[in-house]
Amino acid sequence: MSVQSAKYASKSAIGVSRVRRPKEGAGFGPPRKAASARRFSRPTTWGGWAILAVCCIAAAFMLVPVYVIIATALSGGTSAPSFFLAFPDRPSLDAFKGAWQQLHGSLINSLQITVPAAAISCLIGSLNGYLLSKFPFRGSNALFTILLVGMFIPFQAVIIPVFQFLNMLHLQGSILGVTIVHIIYGIPITTLIFRNYYEGIPSAIVEAAAIDGAGIWKTFTHVMLPLSMPGFVVAAIFQITNIWNDFLFGFILTSPAAWPATVSLNNMIGTTTVNYAQLMAGAVLVAAPTVLVYLFLGRYFVRGLTAGSVK
Repeated sequence: MSVQSAKYASKSAIGVSRVRRPKEGAGFGPPRKAASARRFSRPTTWGGWAILAVCCIAAAFMLVPVYVIIATALSGGTSAPSFFLAFPDRPSLDAFKGAWQQLHGSLINSLQITVPAAAISCLIGSLNGYLLSKFPFRGSNALFTILLVGMFIPFQAVIIPVFQFLNMLHLQGSILGVTIVHIIYGIPITTLIFRNYYEGIPSAIVEAAAIDGAGIWKTFTHVMLPLSMPGFVVAAIFQITNIWNDFLFGFILTSPAAWPATVSLNNMIGTTTVNYAQLMAGAVLVAAPTVLVYLFLGRYFVRGLTAGSVK
């Protein structure tokens, strides 16, 4: 081997050794810095500490009503506590037992109304959003605008026509009647959510499905629905919250046997005396389902709102 070739060989070996021995933290090995970046770090500036203090104070003020409700429910007494921030000396669950005896039937009614109404309105809204976004037709924008107008019609403006309509169908006072009302009233918001979501999905996916021989319905069921989970989470949270917390439709359009939980909770207020412990315990029971929905699906909520925005 010549001297020149030996020099080239030594230089190449040195270059390989340099490539194979990168510096620590240069992208090789476990992502230590990325993992540590996800951990909570204390503020390093006075401004950061000020922002953290303001957030803690705001969170404390927001949690005060929750604390008062739970403390009053655990007091077990019939009168209001002497100081609203005082925790009971002897916590008791008797108020929850009494509230459950009065509300368990209405909670089941609310469940029978909320689950089918939210599911059906989300399915109809997803189909509407799919057709309006991927298969626009003449007058589709005008139809979409008319649907959006339905979002801004107050309940009080349509309560009498809805009452007469359900009376004509012999559904007045039943769970089925108020469920149908919630389905119809939820179509505009679900259509808006799914139309905006499907706008972020490339139309090339629909075109590829059409080339493979899939029609409109098959493309919707086999292609679009599997991609629609973030949209369904957002729409379901909106619908479950609105339907479960509704009072006006449940009070006017149902009979006492079909009252939802919000109406029965309002009727726990007596005419002469008020059992504050049972009332607060009932409020906890009525609010618990929506709180659980947010706890289990809340992390997907913002992800579903922003899904498709940058596609």
